Amino acid sequence: MRASLRSPISDCADKRLIDRFEHFVTSPTFPCVGAKSALSRSQLEYRIENDLRYGPNAFTVSSLQEFSQAYSSETPLFQSFVVLFRQPGALTERAFEAYLWRYLQRMHDTDADLYDWDSEVSRDPDTADFSFSIGGRAYYVVGLHPDAGRTARRFFRPALVFNLHDQFDRLRHKGKYENIRDTIIRREAQLEGNPNPMLKPFGTLSEARQYSGRVVDDQWKCPFHAH
Repeated sequence: MRASLRSPISDCADKRLIDRFEHFVTSPTFPCVGAKSALSRSQLEYRIENDLRYGPNAFTVSSLQEFSQAYSSETPLFQSFVVLFRQPGALTERAFEAYLWRYLQRMHDTDADLYDWDSEVSRDPDTADFSFSIGGRAYYVVGLHPDAGRTARRFFRPALVFNLHDQFDRLRHKGKYENIRDTIIRREAQLEGNPNPMLKPFGTLSEARQYSGRVVDDQWKCPFHAH
């Protein structure tokens, strides 16, 4: 599904941004086989925003809420919602992490007026069963940006990929989740030369530590606060 394009920049420029992202995902070295599956099935939904530092756009929030509400246990697996940003070109890892959480905080501030937090996950980012929620659905968020420490997270513009948590549960019930997870971990280790120290199974440590892609220590505190 192609993006809904609303900006002073030409549609062609936004389409090129999407094409760059899809080329990034289809690269033989890109480790996430789930993203590859979603793209091959045309199940990536896009929104384009101008600048991560100024978001979120109200249209993006409402679109992601609709995406959440349209999802059910009958929805085909491997669906993701991708927000691509035209700016800024580069940020330090710490700056990207700060803007990512400010973006999610503002998104939640808007969402909380209409939807409850997904009851299947915790709203406390310090707990092991935390997951971000919008539109009543839990998501695992993957942040990408040019100066990411890990090659697998290094896209030429900032991007946020929202992956429905329920899809992971459905894969577990089918007995497929562990194999997919292990494949991604193995492929990333081959790409980077070492395993990602931040990747932990859900329920082990808060997944909030993984969203930005920056390696953080045990003293790290998530700046997000749910209503």
